[in-house]
Amino acid sequence: MGIDEPDIDPERFLDDIEMRIGEIVAVEAFPEARKDVYKLEVEFGDETLRSAAGLTMYEHEELLGRQVVAVVNVGTVSIAGFESQCLVTGVDGDEGVVHLQPEQPVENGTRVY
Repeated sequence: MGIDEPDIDPERFLDDIEMRIGEIVAVEAFPEARKDVYKLEVEFGDETLRSAAGLTMYEHEELLGRQVVAVVNVGTVSIAGFESQCLVTGVDGDEGVVHLQPEQPVENGTRVY
């Protein structure tokens, strides 16, 4: 399978990385970016963060209202003048990046552990 990273201390797992469930509430094209990405707004309960995400295999309407798994404490990264505040997680699929989501709806802002 090619898992090359060394084992970590299970008691420290997710100490530094905070992942939460959020709902995509806005999707915009992002032609200024070098890569094929969308501008997203993701709502995490009482806070909405912006993300540049490579989920372009989906139409805008397909993403609106979907829940995603996102890393919310990676700081802000400027991409072509857009301030990306969280990292929406995904995996490579046959047709592009497939976003990760909970199996069933949960409350926005729920922490992943």
